[in-house]
Amino acid sequence: MKISFRYLLIISMMTTLLQGYSQEITIGQIAPDIIGYSPNGEEFKLSSLRGKLVLVDFWSSWCSPCRKENPILAEVYKNYKDACFTNGNGFAIFSVSLDLKRDNWVNAIADDKLAWPYHVSDLKGWRSEVAKAYSVNAIPMNFLVDSSGVVVAKNLRGSELNNALRKYRKWSFFSNTDCKN
Repeated sequence: MKISFRYLLIISMMTTLLQGYSQEITIGQIAPDIIGYSPNGEEFKLSSLRGKLVLVDFWSSWCSPCRKENPILAEVYKNYKDACFTNGNGFAIFSVSLDLKRDNWVNAIADDKLAWPYHVSDLKGWRSEVAKAYSVNAIPMNFLVDSSGVVVAKNLRGSELNNALRKYRKWSFFSNTDCKN
């Protein structure tokens, strides 16, 4: 009886710890804030982008599917960065790299022509606190966050990402650069 009680107690404690460690991010939830550093040491906060539609993108230089997706992200960024949306003005990509080596990360940003400014990494790979906070267990993985910081979609690829952005886009006969809510 004692052994089974101890066994149950240990299992219960481990389950509780694991649940607190990795709660899946769900649609409708406020995105956990991310504070990270760019390759040149500049601090970026996800929360500073409130008011924009933001794609939080988890990737790495060694991830072949990520690298194949990067040209699509570069094109999407170019097409939507100044667009007006129903719940915010502009589109940003907040890239979180799971690289371990700075040079690999920096070279991949340059090679893939990732023109947006928000690139962060703690260079801890899968041990990244940000990856843990977002329950990232595979890459590429992304979260579309609205202007209020709410996750509105997950794991959008290619045409799915374009369709989601079109859904939130505010259409007007006037210029995209003159956004007014």
